[in-house]
Amino acid sequence: MNDPRPTFRKAVSQAGEVVSAVSDDDLDRPTPCDDFDVRALLGHMDAVPRRVACVVDGGAPTDVPHVIEEFADGDRDAIWKSDVAALEGRLVDDAMLDRMLTLPFGTAPGRAALGVYISELTTHAWDLAAAIGRRDLLDDELAQRSLETMRDALPADNRGGPVPFGPVVEVASDASAYERLAGWLGRDPAWAAAE
Repeated sequence: MNDPRPTFRKAVSQAGEVVSAVSDDDLDRPTPCDDFDVRALLGHMDAVPRRVACVVDGGAPTDVPHVIEEFADGDRDAIWKSDVAALEGRLVDDAMLDRMLTLPFGTAPGRAALGVYISELTTHAWDLAAAIGRRDLLDDELAQRSLETMRDALPADNRGGPVPFGPVVEVASDASAYERLAGWLGRDPAWAAAE
C-alpha cells in the first residue's frame, strides 16, 4: 500500500467497535487465540495503538507491555479513544511512512509496519468478535488486505517456537476472507465459544 494510514484507521475503528461490544460478563470467555481469554485479549488489543505510537516515536515494541492489564476493568471506550487520539497525532506526519521503525521481528519502513499492525488489529478483532458472538461487526475488506499482507510476511513453513503461529489450517475454496485469514495464521476458522 502506498499510504496504509486510511486502512490502518479503518482497522483501528473496527477494533474499537468490537471492543465496545464486549460486556463485563464476557471477560472470562475463551477466544480463538489460545494465549488469551477476552480480558487478556482486550488488554493486548489496547497495547497495539500504544505500541504503534511508541515505535513511530523511535522506541522499541518491548517498551510497551504485551497486555495492558488495567484496560479490561477500566472505562474501555474512553481509554481506547484516548490511546487512538494520542496515536493519531503521530500519523499525520508523512515522513513516518518511510522512517525505519523497530518491530518485534526487525526493522521496516513505517508503511510496512502499519501493514503488519493492520493485520494484528484485524486478526484480534476477529478473535474478539468470535468470542462474544459478534462477527457481524467485521469488515471483509480488512480481512482480505490482512491476508495478502500475512501471506507475504509469514511463510507457511517453519511455524512454532520463535514464530508465534501454528501450522496453516486449510479452508474451503469458498471460505470467507476472515476464515482464510484465521486459517493462514494457524487458527481454527470455525472456532466458536462453547455455550
